[in-house]
Amino acid sequence: VPANCVIKREQEKCMEMMALEYNNPEFDCPWLWDNLTCWQPARLGEVVEVNCPELFSQFMSEEDYELGKVSRNCTEFGWSDIFPHYIDASPHHLQLLKALYTVGYSTSLVSLTTAMVILCRFRKLHCTRNFIHMNLFVSFILRAISVFIKDGVLYAKEDSEHCFIHTLECRAVMIFFHYCVLSNYFWLFIEGLYLFTLLVETFFPEKRYFYWYIIIGWGTPTVCVTIWAVLRLHFDDIGCWDMNDHAAIWWVIKGPVLASIMVNFVLFIGIIIILVQKLQSPDIGGNESSIYLRLARSTLLLIPLFGIHYTVFAFSPENVSKRERLVFELGLGSFQGFVVAVLYCFLNGEVQSEIKRKWRSWTVNRYFAVDLKHRHPSLASSGVNGGTQLSILSKSSSQIRMSSLQAETPAT
Repeated sequence: VPANCVIKREQEKCMEMMALEYNNPEFDCPWLWDNLTCWQPARLGEVVEVNCPELFSQFMSEEDYELGKVSRNCTEFGWSDIFPHYIDASPHHLQLLKALYTVGYSTSLVSLTTAMVILCRFRKLHCTRNFIHMNLFVSFILRAISVFIKDGVLYAKEDSEHCFIHTLECRAVMIFFHYCVLSNYFWLFIEGLYLFTLLVETFFPEKRYFYWYIIIGWGTPTVCVTIWAVLRLHFDDIGCWDMNDHAAIWWVIKGPVLASIMVNFVLFIGIIIILVQKLQSPDIGGNESSIYLRLARSTLLLIPLFGIHYTVFAFSPENVSKRERLVFELGLGSFQGFVVAVLYCFLNGEVQSEIKRKWRSWTVNRYFAVDLKHRHPSLASSGVNGGTQLSILSKSSSQIRMSSLQAETPAT
């Protein structure tokens, strides 16, 4: 339940009690609503103790919530200040958590956009494997954007007006948000499925499989979100559709997410078993063994990528480990896109080699262009000799490339 909606609900309860009970002259301190907690009237010298505001129960386990107490004294000057302060008695880490996931999603957005530009820019990197990576990048980018849009539309104001809005724009934002989250999980699942297929099948039509990957990655979330929206419209058409009180309808979104996580977990175990078998096989040569070792190391790094860490809280009750759940899903999960960009792009050997090759080509061309300009200024401005200059540069760069390849070739 959104925070401001909880506050609004508690305020309405307090106002109702105030209206039912008139101010009694025997009480020195009247009813008080301090924008978070409702305080009942008290006599001079009395100490009133209550639980932490209902707002914080949304982010704490039942045991932690019951332990959190705040109190006020009824003095001759009226109500005293709260002791301890809400900040000390309640989980003030919520603002820090919001700041953390804002930084996380921003970092992921920048790194994923950079990775997309790199993979799109170099034609030699265009293959089925990288096309799958690019779709995964897009799903992470959309997920980050949807989080920022949702926060901007739903919680732009500090009041609780959004608790009662049910505009088409607001619901469209929630539909888009759930679609982005679902597509992100399904493309994580496709990454695991593709890696498993590479290890199991020696020859398989990648292009034909890729079309099915597109249908699963973008089509299945469309179907699920459409069904969810229709059910919400007919059976739970309340507010902005940002509260999921109807558990059966919510499972239309939650079910596919959990299914993709669990299948990915099974695929991950299968990948580990296959890699161990291949490394122990006597038919594997030295080069193949090193390839499988690198693949095994990268697979271990893919544990957070496959969403396996979410299985820790996948089937636990919603009111258990709320703080830890929020840290995992919002705090650490927001940096998942950054991890994906690093693993699949910035640390990719093919990407690094292509960037180095382009950098060498650019520096060589720039060196010869500057050198020719200083030695023969007329060549730089002459249109007649432009073709000669280009041929010189292309020959020089090709010679440099051949020499670099020979240097990298191991001696026999």
